[in-house]
Amino acid sequence: MHITSFRKEQLKEGAPVLKAGYTVRVHQKITDVSADGKEKQRVQIFEGQVIATKGGKAINGTVTVRKISSGIGVERIFPIHSPNIEKIEVMKAHPARKAKLYYTRKGQEAKVRE
Repeated sequence: MHITSFRKEQLKEGAPVLKAGYTVRVHQKITDVSADGKEKQRVQIFEGQVIATKGGKAINGTVTVRKISSGIGVERIFPIHSPNIEKIEVMKAHPARKAKLYYTRKGQEAKVRE
């Protein structure tokens, strides 16, 4: 088996096109292990603004999502084609004027077209 055919098998069908400035909701599978060793799977939702994308639609494509939780900025990097990502919902599709919104870390408002 060639590596290119293996990578094609791992690609997810219907992955959304994400751009900086979009508000997304990422559903991620989390495995919890209890004290007695039993594993339990649940889905955790992370909702925030896309501040960067890397890798495009390739197997190594990632998206960086930022949200404010209890007054503290929280960022997570999600691999788009990971089997732990159940789905990515686009809540608002307003692309920003820049490709990377790293300036939002300083507390500045994102310049988003509406």
